[in-house]
Amino acid sequence: MLRRGGFYGREFSLSIKERRAGMSGFEAARRQMVDCQVRPSDVTQYAIIDAMLTVPRERFVPKAKREIAYAGIAVEVAEGRVLLDPRVFSKMLEAAQIGPDDVVLDVACGTGYSTAVIAQMAATVVAVEGDAGLAALARDTLADLEVHNAVVEERAPTEGAPEAGLYDAILVNGGVEQVPDALSAQLKQGGRLVALFQDGDIGQCRVLTRTGEGVTSRWIFDAVAPVLPGFERERSFEF
Repeated sequence: MLRRGGFYGREFSLSIKERRAGMSGFEAARRQMVDCQVRPSDVTQYAIIDAMLTVPRERFVPKAKREIAYAGIAVEVAEGRVLLDPRVFSKMLEAAQIGPDDVVLDVACGTGYSTAVIAQMAATVVAVEGDAGLAALARDTLADLEVHNAVVEERAPTEGAPEAGLYDAILVNGGVEQVPDALSAQLKQGGRLVALFQDGDIGQCRVLTRTGEGVTSRWIFDAVAPVLPGFERERSFEF
């Protein structure tokens, strides 16, 4: 059971210290991911470090790709869909400022890795995924890992899940050219929406914050990701 708060194939050698500690290959890779990718990216929140050390990332990628589950790359989990690079994902989590009492909307959760990590940090996670196969896989894996404070709904990610109320934080797992108003409208006052905004080959992680005057936008870091279905900018016709 995963507690809250508190590569697919290739073998690699463990250090003497890791062997003495009885670490498996994936456990050692998980620690190396945090120590060599996450921490050097100036991610300092203990809740993020603890969650990424806890959740078995290898369980959320296709078996043929487990050997690269902890590599510093985005891992494709379906056509046009990726599990975000650990550094990018961890920095997005830090920008979201998720607290232990927060209710979080996890948009386009894919296989459910982001949901499992956020579930370690927040009180409740509502995840939405438009791909039926990915949604089913996410539900099955989360159930197998006994993640009890998260639910996965199969629905269009652009719709969010307004029935659950307003959210303290919303995380979008992929590239966007625009965020639908219906999604940002689901933020509480002071709530944060974090997404990777794409403009051609240029990408920026930005955090949108709801204030009394509306929604403000702030640049956090540069990053690129495939644009999620439904998050494309409307194209105007040219004659």
